[in-house]
Amino acid sequence: MFAISLGDDGAELRPLEPYHAEEYLAHIDRGRDFIGRFIMLAEVSKDLDGARAFLQSYADKAAADTGRLYGIWSDGTLVGGVLFRTFDARLGTAEAGCWLEEAAVGRGLVTRAVRVLIDWAVHERGIHRVEWLAASGNTASINVAKRLGMTRDGVLRESYPYRGERQDTEVWSLLAPEWRARATA
Repeated sequence: MFAISLGDDGAELRPLEPYHAEEYLAHIDRGRDFIGRFIMLAEVSKDLDGARAFLQSYADKAAADTGRLYGIWSDGTLVGGVLFRTFDARLGTAEAGCWLEEAAVGRGLVTRAVRVLIDWAVHERGIHRVEWLAASGNTASINVAKRLGMTRDGVLRESYPYRGERQDTEVWSLLAPEWRARATA
């Protein structure tokens, strides 16, 4: 296993794999209400079997080269994660996403972790377009997209039902030339 430092505060990015199911479920349980405000992740992992199945689905995606899942650990505790929900190296497109429990908010962990993912995707895998989708009400997620230098492509109005209400989804994106230009600026 590997760990990538996310800075001087001891935070690390590591693969989040099926054998982490108990630790992952404990993390989701700590942050269930907060995490579940905008994304269905908390609904998918209600028990150990659900947590293990979710982690296995991403292990399968990694094996098929169609997605990736990484945990964010702070002081040895899993506090969130980042992922490529979709990943298509042939087409050069990927969709990144994140989640974080409330106790870890405000430290830039997601922004730092997604930078690592985008660097790898653009420089190592030749991904041309990275997308970021966020519920219009999810200001924290939209702010991550802005900090990463993404461009707001538009809004998918009432694109999906969540908790009995149709949600608008903002689509943000970043192109490889833009990412490379930011790195040299």
